[in-house]
Amino acid sequence: MTGTGIGPVLIDMLAVDAGYRGSHVLHNVDFEVREDQFTGIVGPSGAGKTTLLRVLLGTLDPMGGAMSRSKDLRISYVPQLETVNWDFPVTVFECVLMSRTSGRIAPWPTKAERAEVQAVLERLGISDLASRHIRELSGGQQQRMFLARALLRKPNLLLLDEPTSGVDVSTRHDVLHLLGDLHEDGMAIVLTTHDLNGMAAHLPHLVCVNGRIIASGTPHDVITPHVLEQTYGARMEVLEHLGMPVVVDAAPEMADRRKSA
Repeated sequence: MTGTGIGPVLIDMLAVDAGYRGSHVLHNVDFEVREDQFTGIVGPSGAGKTTLLRVLLGTLDPMGGAMSRSKDLRISYVPQLETVNWDFPVTVFECVLMSRTSGRIAPWPTKAERAEVQAVLERLGISDLASRHIRELSGGQQQRMFLARALLRKPNLLLLDEPTSGVDVSTRHDVLHLLGDLHEDGMAIVLTTHDLNGMAAHLPHLVCVNGRIIASGTPHDVITPHVLEQTYGARMEVLEHLGMPVVVDAAPEMADRRKSA
């Protein structure tokens, strides 16, 4: 996986400011997404991770700076599972079908649309759940359903907000591998995550955000004590396990020693 991307640029942000109701959340952000990119955005709560996704998605206009998009850009978005009303009376098939973009007024699907939904459900291994109510799904099945919904739009850029939030280790592993497969198939992916060890350390490219871009690079470039302290405002230690960086809280005596140094 190329990670940072060397292909054509899909979105280019230069010195972008963004926020809400006149209040800035992001300042002077330079960020680009290329068509072969797989990037994780990490940072503390309130740092601007979701705001950055919304600017990329086009639902939030920049307050300053310049931004350009490729003409053939097609974006799909997968929200946080916690934001979904799981009591809404729809089946898995119906929920995925809602993302169709043909512009038809008729509420019933065509034969071709049914075939497309079935194909994407089969690709994600949940075709047997098509008639099940969405609230009856496990966390991993819910995430796969929303990925199917996103893929039905045939995007070349997939944005995901905390795709492994609230799921168990096994589901996190499955989601990570599924996204890796989609990336290998040629899809650009940008996601936010708070999970430094379980998710971020396994991604090819990371961007640390806290009101601005703190650092960008491979996990080994970015997951360092210095960068993490700048990003999270707290000292963290980084170990290496099986070739991967692992983040742990700094020992109190070590932190005290650094303060007095």
